[in-house]
Amino acid sequence: MIEMDTIGLLSKLISIPSISREEEAACTCLENWLKDNGFSGVHRVGNNLWMESEAPSGKPTILLNAHLDTVKPASGYSRDPFQPSIEDGKLFGLGSNDDGGSLVALLEAYSYLSSKPQPYRLVFSASAEEEVCGKNGFDLLLQDFGKVDFGVIGEPTGMDMAVAEKGLMVLDCTSHGKSGHAAREEGVNAIYEALADIDWFRSYRLPRVSEFLGPVCDNDLGRDSAQRGT
Repeated sequence: MIEMDTIGLLSKLISIPSISREEEAACTCLENWLKDNGFSGVHRVGNNLWMESEAPSGKPTILLNAHLDTVKPASGYSRDPFQPSIEDGKLFGLGSNDDGGSLVALLEAYSYLSSKPQPYRLVFSASAEEEVCGKNGFDLLLQDFGKVDFGVIGEPTGMDMAVAEKGLMVLDCTSHGKSGHAAREEGVNAIYEALADIDWFRSYRLPRVSEFLGPVCDNDLGRDSAQRGT
C-alpha cells in the first residue's frame, strides 16, 4: 500500500481551477502526483486518468471512479474558492466536496486494495467533464479500459449508498417571433410565444412513476441547465 497524504493532495487540487472542459492543469497535477508517489501504469486519455491492478485474465472488473471537474464558483461564494483552508476539521474550497473528497478517498481505497492479490481486476479512474455531461470525459475512458462489471462512483451523498439516479433530458428549443415597434404594439414576442410550451413541460407528468425514485419533475430546469452549460 502506498502511503498517501490525502488532505495534501486534495488541497493541491483545490488550488488549481478545474472548471468543466478546463481540467488540463488539474489532470496534469494528479498525473504527476501519481507517478511521483509510486503508482504504476498511469494512463491518460485527454484530461482523464486511469490505472488498473494486476489480475488473472477473465476476472470481473470493479471500477472506482470520481471526477476532476467542478462547476464555476457561484457569485455568492463567501471565500476564495481556490484557496483551500481547514476550519473546525473541515476542508473548504471549490471541489472539496464535489468531487475531490470522493476522488482522494477512492484513490486511497485503490492503493489499499491493489497492494495485495484480489479476485478481480480493479480500475481507478479520474474523469473530466462530468458536470456538463461532456463527450470528452468518462465516455473516452470506457473506450480505453473496456467493460466494467461493477462500479463505485464517488459523489457527495451524505455517506448514504446511492444505487440509482434519475436521468437528464436536455432540450435546445427555438421560439420564433416577429420584429416590431413596441410602442405601436407591432410584432410578436418570441418569449411570450414560448410560454405555453414551457408551461406544458412544467406541468406534464409522465404516466409511469418509479416506485424507487418517484415521478419525473423539472424542479431543476433552470438551475441544472445553467450548471451544465446547456
